[in-house]
Amino acid sequence: MAISNLRELYIYELQDLYSAESQIIDALPKMVEATDDAMLKRAFEKHLEVTKEQKKRLERIFSQLNENPGNGTCEGIRGIIKEGESFIKKEKSFFREDIDKDVLNAALIGSAQRVEHYEISAYGTARTYANRLGLPEQAALLQKTLEEEVEADRELTNIAETSINAEAA
Repeated sequence: MAISNLRELYIYELQDLYSAESQIIDALPKMVEATDDAMLKRAFEKHLEVTKEQKKRLERIFSQLNENPGNGTCEGIRGIIKEGESFIKKEKSFFREDIDKDVLNAALIGSAQRVEHYEISAYGTARTYANRLGLPEQAALLQKTLEEEVEADRELTNIAETSINAEAA
């Protein structure tokens, strides 16, 4: 897509987010399976359901714009997910095959928070574009998702600080 104006940049941002959400929907079940911590497992499962709703919101926005989500790949999320999967698969040389389960859980939280921070930034940007373009309903939908991402990040921080990190130490 050749971008020459803010509307085109907005659509590009939405397509990137749509790809990101699709990749996250594929990755979260692997994270659920990789952890043995009940609170963390529930947090990942909950966020999977929320992410599916976020993807539907993006589809609603695309419909309003008479645009399609495209078939591009969000390379930023792809890289973050690939790095997180390396913890699960123990692919990198600095991960021992016998990594402590609590250390793995801490790594999974860190990886999930990297995803959340990417999304917080991207949804904030898209919401700002929607406002500038005079699309208040779309801005509100994007704000709702942004708030959910911030909440997911807070929940992960709480789990890390109240149990996982202490257990990993």
